[in-house]
Amino acid sequence: MKKKDTTSKGLMLVGSLRTSGVTVYMKQGKLVTRSSNSNEKRSNTLPQFIQRQKMRHSVQLWKMLKFCETMFTQRPTAYNNFMSLANRMPVVFVEKLIDQASFLMPGIPVSDGTLPAVQQQLGEVDGTPALITDLQYGKYFYNEKLWLYTAEQNMEGVPRVRFSKRDVSTHEMTVVDGHLVLVGEEFADEMKGWALVRVVDNRCSPQTIVTRCTLYQQYTTEEALQTAAKSYKGLTDHGFLSPR
Repeated sequence: MKKKDTTSKGLMLVGSLRTSGVTVYMKQGKLVTRSSNSNEKRSNTLPQFIQRQKMRHSVQLWKMLKFCETMFTQRPTAYNNFMSLANRMPVVFVEKLIDQASFLMPGIPVSDGTLPAVQQQLGEVDGTPALITDLQYGKYFYNEKLWLYTAEQNMEGVPRVRFSKRDVSTHEMTVVDGHLVLVGEEFADEMKGWALVRVVDNRCSPQTIVTRCTLYQQYTTEEALQTAAKSYKGLTDHGFLSPR
């Protein structure tokens, strides 16, 4: 009986194998290896740079917000839900050296759900700063809770937005023209922002931050774009700021 051949035939490749910066492939029956590192400059057109900066900022905001109890119920994951909503915000341009920075601005999403949104704005009640809402006194859902999110611009080291959340009772709110209002000197702070969220069981209202903070605006200019792009070795198309 013929002895079974158990000798290894060696590596069998279909196509190529890329690992540790080396590409291995067959060419005319011979095994060829070459470096898979490209010296070609990464494309960085203006639209690409804008989207990368948006993504960068949204990710940094989420890294801080996720430490709070949040409800984003309209997409498969809270992260995807947040990122989709955050993509609508103005783009801020920062240098690579502080690419972990985040900035307080109006419109930062803190929740997304199917309950009616709470219309809210910062103002005054009898000369005292207040968070004014359109919630009607006495008209609540059964088991409804109110969550107040506070966002604060921290400027120690790399600028970052920090978030906190607390339950609010309607008993601590003031009734003005039939609507519920939160009154206090804290609502005059120009380095803070707020959002009041309605919660009923696993449902919530879609809410975003309202704030008086304008620090972020200096990072939305043409000058900020060019400075940031330079720190990333420039734009491929040498683009200038365009409407976003």
